[in-house]
Amino acid sequence: MDLNFNINEDHNKLLLAQLKKKLRQISQGGGKDRIEKLHAVGKMTARERIDFLFDDPSKSLEIGALAGDDMYHEQGGCPSGGVVVKIGLIKSKQCIVVANDATVKAGAWFPITAKKNLRAQEIAMENEIPIIYLVDSAGVYLPMQDEIFPDKEHFGRIFRNNAIMSSKGIIQIAAVMGSCVAGGAYLPIMSDESIIVDKTGSIFLAGSYLVKAAIGELIENEKLGGATTHTEISGVCDYKAKDDTDALEIIINLIDKIGQPKNAGFSRSKPALPKEPSKEIYGILPKSRSDQYDMRMIIRRLTDHSEMQEYKANYGKTLICAYARIDGWAVGIVANQRKVVKNAKGEMQFGGVIYSDSADKATRFIANCNQKKIPLIFLQDVNGFMVGSKSEHSGIIKDGAKMVNAVSNSVVPKFTVIIGNSYGAGNYAMCGKAYDPRLIVAWPSAELAVMGGEQAAKVLLQIETARLKKQGETISKAKEKEILDTITDRYRKQVSPYYAAARLWTDAIIDPMETRHWISSGIEAANHAPIEKSFNLGVIQV
Repeated sequence: MDLNFNINEDHNKLLLAQLKKKLRQISQGGGKDRIEKLHAVGKMTARERIDFLFDDPSKSLEIGALAGDDMYHEQGGCPSGGVVVKIGLIKSKQCIVVANDATVKAGAWFPITAKKNLRAQEIAMENEIPIIYLVDSAGVYLPMQDEIFPDKEHFGRIFRNNAIMSSKGIIQIAAVMGSCVAGGAYLPIMSDESIIVDKTGSIFLAGSYLVKAAIGELIENEKLGGATTHTEISGVCDYKAKDDTDALEIIINLIDKIGQPKNAGFSRSKPALPKEPSKEIYGILPKSRSDQYDMRMIIRRLTDHSEMQEYKANYGKTLICAYARIDGWAVGIVANQRKVVKNAKGEMQFGGVIYSDSADKATRFIANCNQKKIPLIFLQDVNGFMVGSKSEHSGIIKDGAKMVNAVSNSVVPKFTVIIGNSYGAGNYAMCGKAYDPRLIVAWPSAELAVMGGEQAAKVLLQIETARLKKQGETISKAKEKEILDTITDRYRKQVSPYYAAARLWTDAIIDPMETRHWISSGIEAANHAPIEKSFNLGVIQV
């Protein structure tokens, strides 16, 4: 190994250590004191409840662990968006579980909480896997109600999705393990089956204080909407549990009786590890974003037997398109090549840039994968599409549009891994969040932005200095540097993978060593949902 390999390895492992430290902090939710208060009343935490359900918690995927990170400072923060979402196996059946974290503002809903809940339901609907709600929430966080309540992708969309999933036969089970109030009270009742924990669970549209204020009636919360009321009088709930453990065991027993799901028929052979050591990824991935590397070296450390069948290997070289297997699953890989290459005309092409020939190749490859029913994996390290008169005259916009069209209309499941850069229209063409990947994750080395930080800062500096000059201000070199530093710092924060993950632009930041597991689990989930639409590109310019 050379010196650069060691430098890269140290850098990437440091980024990974920072990620693990942050995830440990977030896993504490509202903090140790609040966790102890939950335990004191006989309740588990959200994470403890989920782990109890899963056959092997260590093999689960956590969606949106970083949601809300470094947000809502005035409200005291909202770790993990106040809700924990994980995909895992219960009695060997893949499920997604949504658990309110009562240690964070009593499980109240912030704007990011609603977004995260909707993401969980989206995953359940796309993959037709059971979804389990572990309810323990004080309801909407009232100081921010205008950002949670009325819009299409706000709180009310949850119940609309409950109804849609029910009509499609997607299994929903809810356990009320704490408060379940106001509009949130509809969620367990719109699920297929509901459980309520005695003494700690409660469901009502309005609590005792509001009932007294509204109609003058005096009644205790337990009699108003406790477990006995809803399992013996109202019939709202189906099962009465004596405690958290009992409620979770009821869920496990219900899942155990579910019949086998439908199958999409994706090809899977016996899983095999890569022959090339996966841990070498840390040393291959450069510390500097301007350094080159061969993306094939990354791919071979992700694929079974380190094998790949490259499509049109000598054409459109700044995109690698290849068939391979990951954990036994057949996949089609579309990956940005990060080294300078030479095309058939002897012209040099920059790594990480999509040229006309690359976009043309990818469009055809994506169509082939749809024809063969092969899931697509996008490995992003992209600066964008090539610019300049030569590219414009050769029709880069037309060829880029064809690729975007193919990605948009693809009917096989898509999975996106942001390895390095994810800039501009390159993010779109390489299946960014707007293009419905079943899962989208980032490595700690990722950046997401309209353009690279250095270029963006210089553009913004030009705009700002022009504005100041119009106002008659003289810009010294020192002032110019001060403006540039301010812009660069702000932009650096916004391109961070943590900024993206906090806003659910990605589902997670992951250790590169977890990539195979995420892709395999994602395809396993997608395999529950047969493809019913045919692939059609619509109208494109050829």
